[in-house]
Order: sequence, then C-alpha cells, then structure tokens
Amino acid sequence: MTTIWPFRHFGLKLLSVGLALLLWMAVSGEETVERGLRVSLELQQFPAGLEILGEPPSTVDVRVRGASGTLSRVSAADIVAVLDLRAARVGRRLFHLTPDQVRAPFGVEVVQVTPPTVALMFENSATRQVPVVPAVDGKPAPGYVVGKVAADPETVEIVGPESAIERAAEALTEPVSVAGARDRVRETVTVGLLDPALRLKNARAATVTVQVLPAPLERTVRDRPVHLRNLGPNLAAQALPPVVAVGLRGSREALNGVEPDDITAYVDLAGLGSGQYKLSGRADTSREVGITHVEPATIQVRITSAKN
Repeated sequence: MTTIWPFRHFGLKLLSVGLALLLWMAVSGEETVERGLRVSLELQQFPAGLEILGEPPSTVDVRVRGASGTLSRVSAADIVAVLDLRAARVGRRLFHLTPDQVRAPFGVEVVQVTPPTVALMFENSATRQVPVVPAVDGKPAPGYVVGKVAADPETVEIVGPESAIERAAEALTEPVSVAGARDRVRETVTVGLLDPALRLKNARAATVTVQVLPAPLERTVRDRPVHLRNLGPNLAAQALPPVVAVGLRGSREALNGVEPDDITAYVDLAGLGSGQYKLSGRADTSREVGITHVEPATIQVRITSAKN
C-alpha cells in the first residue's frame, strides 16, 4: 500500500495556493462593466426544401457584462448569436432571440439581445430550367454584322422560392465583346441571374459563340403583331407594344421575296404564371433570310388568370 505524505512538496503547494489567491484578488478587484456590441447572427438547422424570402438580418446588437479587464479583450468577432430554424415552415414566422442563444467567451455574461424577435418569411423551394440568353457587347468591324449567337449549354437549372421561380424567364451571361471583330468570336463566360432570390443549382459557365459575317443587304418589316407563345391553360396575356418592327438580312433576291406575313414576331411565355414581365422580343421567318433584331427589343407582358 502506498503511503501518502501530505507535506511532500509542501513549498510548491504553498506557492500554488498563493498564486491562486493573488489571481482571485486581482479579478475580484476589477470593476464590473457593460458594453454594447454588434455581432454576427448565424442561422442553423435550416430545414430542407424551404427558402427565405428577402434578406435575413446578418447582425444583432448585444449587451455584455463582465470584469473590465475581460471585456477590454473581447471583440465582436468573439461573440455570435445563433438562431435555430429547425421549426420553420411555410409562411411568416417569428423567432425569439435570448441571451442563452448567444455564444460568448468565458467570463462574459450576455444580458440583452436586440432585436429580441426576428421575423422571417419562408416559401417552398422550387427548381426550373430556363434558357441561357447570351449578351453581346460592341460592334463588329465596318462592313460586318453579328449573325447567330448561341450558348452552350442552352439551358440551366435554377433554384429559389416558388414565387421567384415563377417570375424567372431567362439566365444571362457576361457580355461577349465583338468590337472590331471580322470573324467568329467564342468565349467562356459566367452565367448569372438578376433576381437575388434565385441561384443556379450548379455554378457554371457557358461557352458563347457569336457568328460575325460580312454585311449583306438589310430590310425592316414594320407593324408585325406580337404573338404570345406557350401561354399556360386558364391564363390570358397582353403584350405592350402589340406590334414590333423586325429587321431582316439576306440577299437582294431573298429580301425582295419576303412578304410581311412571312415574318412572325413573338414572346415565349412557357412556364410563366400570373404577373408582369419584361421579355425579349423574338421573330422567325419561313424565308431564307436572317433576323437581325426586333424593335423594341424588350416587350412588357401582363399575364392574368382567365377567370379575371
């Protein structure tokens, strides 16, 4: 059996007690103070299949209490408020923020959180395929024109709240410059969305190919009615303006043979629900000529329920 000697290393034990006593005296002698800090708000346990509408708050204000020496060493980066969203569901929801939901260093007491309640709006998450519309910047060299513009991939899958998905009509690319070009331009650019509520399911780029061709003859056919293609069932739509001008390009013989009824101007309403949209005007023709532009390029479309 091992014998325990209580006075073994007595000097070291006495020194330890003395240091602890000095530390306690130093801490207990400090003044207790309060400070206000703006700290990060962290969202945790986000339920799958839900999306937040709008921009949730990224910071909150907290009041902390502690010894003056301790608080003098604490910064906003050392403290974080945590909001648990596991109980979230569709609709407007209120979440309470209490001092217990704030992580702080040892010796720092959280006494107040402002705001004490955070309101968030949730919608079901949805996905959808939309076309990639390449953007072209600049003008080719004199005597040349922009021909066919194509993107690879032609479509991308987007993710976001249901209401925002219903409004989405297209994804855009960074502009591809054809300034001074005399031949085909090909460039890999980033694909993005203008609506901040939406995002690409997979972040990706697209390869945009712009044909640059010697300029043939051109002609403009005016007052072509705008057709509404792929309008959903039980919906009605109206385009403004109702007529557009369509630019054509081709040989003299081909352009002379074009009749106004050979040109169809349209907007594609596939997948769109009730609402107001600004869509790209498009056109096609049964003749062997090219479409250079539709004027105006953007057409306002109002879609309503047929019951209204």
